[in-house]
Amino acid sequence: MTREVSSSIEKLSKIEYKERAFKWWGPSPDEARKIQVSKPKELKDKRTTLKDAVKNLITNGQNLGLGGFVNTRVPIAIVHEIIRQGARDLTLSLQSNSMACELLAGAMILDKTRVSIKRVELAWWAYEVIGLAPLLRYLAANGMVELDDYTNYGMAARFKAGAMGVPFMPTRDHGGTDMELVNRGTMIECPFTGRNVYLVPACHPDVGLIHVQAADKYGNCRIFGPLCTCPEIAMASTYTIVTAEEIIPEESLRTYPNLTEIPFVAVDAVVTQPYGAYPGATYGFYWFGMEHMKMFRGICEEFRVTGRKDKLKEYYDRYIYGCETFDHFLAKISSKELREVKELDGNRPIIL
Repeated sequence: MTREVSSSIEKLSKIEYKERAFKWWGPSPDEARKIQVSKPKELKDKRTTLKDAVKNLITNGQNLGLGGFVNTRVPIAIVHEIIRQGARDLTLSLQSNSMACELLAGAMILDKTRVSIKRVELAWWAYEVIGLAPLLRYLAANGMVELDDYTNYGMAARFKAGAMGVPFMPTRDHGGTDMELVNRGTMIECPFTGRNVYLVPACHPDVGLIHVQAADKYGNCRIFGPLCTCPEIAMASTYTIVTAEEIIPEESLRTYPNLTEIPFVAVDAVVTQPYGAYPGATYGFYWFGMEHMKMFRGICEEFRVTGRKDKLKEYYDRYIYGCETFDHFLAKISSKELREVKELDGNRPIIL
């Protein structure tokens, strides 16, 4: 096949792809704005349990926006509770993530009548230095999920558009590459410069799942270290669940108002959950639980290669289904390991 013919086929495929009726994988910008505007804005104590937060806000068929970046401040505690309670036909929206997604995928593989993923819009789903994500590879190779693939900047721009309340965001990347063939953005001619510009659609999750270092009882959140697009995800989502390492006094928020990265109006439930991102890291509190992540990934890889689910089931029975709360999960992690990840963080500076 000549390069010219191959190029023509790719362009035709892209045109056909774009001509299909666009469907929002979650609320449309108008639907999201209607919900966000109608929510009460008064200062209200939003502290609750993780069990109640998930029960009241998570339902089948939702788009879940996963905060954090790969293994940093990922919403592991929230994901554990979603798996315990069950949720089907989910869309996952994320910039870059690892274990939070893999945990949901593993639950789907074990029992898709309890937890299932229908679609994923993403930039990256893997463990970086630890390796690729075995369960994503399994789901994709077997056609079990629909994927909408963007660059890291592209997904960040999509959440930014959602946070701004606009239906799309122009970007300089994606265009002129194979990225045009694997996502639902579109190329247009800029009305001001006459040059091509690639537009990515806004992303509005039904529920954002965010872990932070600190929040007050109203939902004002402080984030230290990389922000990981969490403010944008929270502002773009119609509802947001926040877990925090610590709940701090309102007076502290008023003393340093410029440290608030997520405002209370974007948050619907606040849960105190130490180690809420473990085995991921949370700047200022603990480093990565590398041994636990390697152990879990190894179990997932063994399933991908052999098809045997016994060790995967053992993991879920021990660490998720066999736990009433995330604190019960933490109780099964050795105190030595939790102490070591705290020491490895090195008490990096934060303000509470």
